[in-house]
Amino acid sequence: MHRDTTKTVKIGDRVIGGGNPILIQSMTNTRTQDADATIDQILKLESAGCEIIRCTVPDMEAAKALSKIKENIHIPLVADIHFDHKMALAAMEYGADKIRINPGNIGGEDRLKEVVRAAKAKDIPIRVGVNSGSLEKEIVARYGKVTAEGIVESALDKVRMIEECDYDNIVISIKSSDVMMCVKSHELLSDQTSYPLHVGITESGTVFSGNIKSSIGLGLILNKGIGDTIRVSLTGDPINEIKSAKIILRTLGLRKGGIEVVSCPTCGRTSIDLIGLANKVEDMVQGYDLDIKVAVMGCAVNGPGEAKEADIGIAGGKGEGLLIKKGQIIKKVPENELLSVLKEELDNWDKKN
Repeated sequence: MHRDTTKTVKIGDRVIGGGNPILIQSMTNTRTQDADATIDQILKLESAGCEIIRCTVPDMEAAKALSKIKENIHIPLVADIHFDHKMALAAMEYGADKIRINPGNIGGEDRLKEVVRAAKAKDIPIRVGVNSGSLEKEIVARYGKVTAEGIVESALDKVRMIEECDYDNIVISIKSSDVMMCVKSHELLSDQTSYPLHVGITESGTVFSGNIKSSIGLGLILNKGIGDTIRVSLTGDPINEIKSAKIILRTLGLRKGGIEVVSCPTCGRTSIDLIGLANKVEDMVQGYDLDIKVAVMGCAVNGPGEAKEADIGIAGGKGEGLLIKKGQIIKKVPENELLSVLKEELDNWDKKN
């Protein structure tokens, strides 16, 4: 099922599925019970481009905190529930726009029905989450090991449990830390359901290794037309998840807007701190809503040619550098003014171009 034809689901004031834009999601790593700290983190994530946020709800204190959190943020709030159906009920009472549950471990059929009735009354979508690491023993035994087929069977079984409660406001999430297994699982699942899919590589690792695994996995899945929301799961500041997700979507041509920074890898000709400069440029451009490409080059000899596909660029030389537009040298500037000159150009981009 291509994302253009998946069922539409409303989460707060956002709609996913049915060809709507793929939304970027993250999860807080603050204690949800500390509403102020959680709000502060969510607002920072919003500024970075987060469009849906999930918070864990392990106890009633956390559930009650959702009310204050909801009042002070501007994106849909998802409650992550494990085992205790009372937390799912409380989360919906205190303002969750969506709940994430595993119907198989919520406490039995009667408790699942109670949760679904409450969700139905408020038209709150349920995200059915299945993780390869917690696959049912009988399914693992049937296939001999954890497999993509087993993950999909488990997910569809959980979906049927909710459908049997006469509810179909559902989002499905199947995750594995095995990248290729995760890709195959999504290919199989998308052929068997029309529900929108939340996509991610779980437990992918640190910012370095996690970005590589997530980029490969998400790239393969999204490029097949599968996926309606995404999360890049990283061990670190969740701000990095948002930055990475935006780059993945832009690279695949699935999102426009935002400045793309390209930079050369440096070589023996480099005579400036290009690595430091490129990082400063990447941080600086986060605040601009411009759909352009910016090049940061370390060689004034080859810089103009290498930057010709960029809208604007800078190239450093010994003691001085170049401002470049569409491969043409605009002017020379002192090396220590490269960043400020580029910023001035970006500040006035709409007036000059």
